[in-house]
Amino acid sequence: MMSERAIEGFVPLRRRLGLPLLVLYGTGITVGAGIYVLIGAVAGHAGIYAPWSFLLAAVVMGLTVASYAELSTRYPVSAGEAAHVRAAFRSPTFSTAVGLLTVAIGVISSAAVTLGSAGYIQQFVNLPQSLIVTAVLAIIGGVACWGILESVILASIFTLIEVGGLVIVVVAAVYADLPIVATTAHMPPLNAAELSGIAFGSLLAFFAFIGFEDLANVVEEAKVPHRDIPRAMILTLLISTLLYVIVAAVAVSAVSIERLSSSPAPLSLVFREVAGVSPATISAIAIVATLNTILAQMTMASRVIYGVARERQLPAVLARVNPRTGTPLVATVLVVVMVVPLALFVPLASLAEGTSLATRGVFSLVNLSLLRLRYRGVQSETPHVTVPVFVPAAGFATCIAMIAIAFLK
Repeated sequence: MMSERAIEGFVPLRRRLGLPLLVLYGTGITVGAGIYVLIGAVAGHAGIYAPWSFLLAAVVMGLTVASYAELSTRYPVSAGEAAHVRAAFRSPTFSTAVGLLTVAIGVISSAAVTLGSAGYIQQFVNLPQSLIVTAVLAIIGGVACWGILESVILASIFTLIEVGGLVIVVVAAVYADLPIVATTAHMPPLNAAELSGIAFGSLLAFFAFIGFEDLANVVEEAKVPHRDIPRAMILTLLISTLLYVIVAAVAVSAVSIERLSSSPAPLSLVFREVAGVSPATISAIAIVATLNTILAQMTMASRVIYGVARERQLPAVLARVNPRTGTPLVATVLVVVMVVPLALFVPLASLAEGTSLATRGVFSLVNLSLLRLRYRGVQSETPHVTVPVFVPAAGFATCIAMIAIAFLK
């Protein structure tokens, strides 16, 4: 919990977010960061059983979601991961390192998604990538500085658009009498080849669920954090899982596995086959999805910087909340400044790999922190969710296994 010394002299963030906006915020960044890219890669490994890979990944991710739900209600402060580690290990240095790692995830992933967004935007305007990148970051950074309510409302509108695009595909598949493979109605065959394909596909699908954790870093801006943050996390996971499983089933039914897995834009093939929409429509929806992710990730990173600075582990100016906007203005501008050079000069593949590895590391530490708190018998002064102890244990084990697999590739 935050010390009185850390609180003194700082203007609090404004509690303006209710459950609907929190769910839209979490769902938007999760869906925007995953389903428009990963379906082809997952299908390449799992084949027609790709929906099962997404379902398995959701179960694994659910363990970490549960750990986050308990910790974010035990310690409802910005820079959630850093606060969890501080409480568990009583080490300000370790806590600051985790906070900075979380900031790095937000910054690096923002740069990676900005590059993807620029690629889609270039299909509509013939401008240099560097100019588009700079313009996107300036505009999205301005929205993030404007206010948390305004940022989340815009993100919610983006979410409705990107989710609406997926719903259109599903509805079109139903009306077209597409013979959707019954992969979600029957168990896959119990042979080594099929099961290993599903398992490896789930490792890729795991990253399609990243995004819910950003909710832990807007907890101070939630109206009723101990009630709404856990609900928003769970609903985000359920909505994302439902969308992924159904869209994956449509995808492997509408397009051959070979075409799906080899396409750089797999979902565009599905859109054209099922809904008959033009590539321009798909690109427009993809732009909305990527802008949503950039906004959410930069908002998250600025809140972590604010939270760490408030604990006197970073310069105090980074913890200042602008009285007019109610946002940590200096921290937000700093995030934008850090994203720009990465987006301009670092390749997309390197950014994506860095984001994935760092995220798995943070997830591991979050689960370990909850285990440590339980072992020490630490009690919380606030109402909080409580999960069985096997949940963080299993969450930690699965995250470590994924890190090991990444290094063994």
